[in-house]
Amino acid sequence: MVEIAILRLEGFDAAVALPAYATEGAAGADLRANFAEGAREGIVLAPGARALVPTGLSMAIPEGFEVQIRPRSGLALKHGVTLVNAPGTIDSDYRGPVGVILANFGSEAFHVTHGERIAQMVVAPVTRGAFAEVTSLEDTARGQGGFGSTGRG
Repeated sequence: MVEIAILRLEGFDAAVALPAYATEGAAGADLRANFAEGAREGIVLAPGARALVPTGLSMAIPEGFEVQIRPRSGLALKHGVTLVNAPGTIDSDYRGPVGVILANFGSEAFHVTHGERIAQMVVAPVTRGAFAEVTSLEDTARGQGGFGSTGRG
C-alpha cells in the first residue's frame, strides 16, 4: 500500500469525505466535489459544457507514483458526464489544489452537488522512459498500419 498525504484546503468543507474505496476490490478511490464556502449549491453543467470541479484537497504523492483521475462509470452511462482528459494525471511533484474537469456529453443539464462522488483516483507506479533518437526502427508484422488497420474499430 502506498501512502498519499492529503491536505484539506482552507475555505472548503471538512465534513466532505476524503477519497475512499467503496469495496474491498476497488482499484479506484471515490473523489468528491467540495465547493468552497459560499458556493456549496454546486454547479449545473449544461449539455456540451465542461467545468473544473474543486475537491478541496491537495496531496503529496510519493516519487515513482502518480494518481490517475478517471471517470465514474455510473455518471458516464446514466448522465453522459465524464472527464475530458481521461485519465488525468497528478504528478508526484504537484502540490496544488486537485480539481476534476467534468464534461456533460448527455442531452440534459446535470447538477454537480456538494459532496457528490465525481471521479475515481487510481494510484499507479510510474516508469520513466529514456528517449533516444535513431535513424531507423525495426520492422514488425503491423508495420505502419494506423487507426483501424488491424480490423473493425
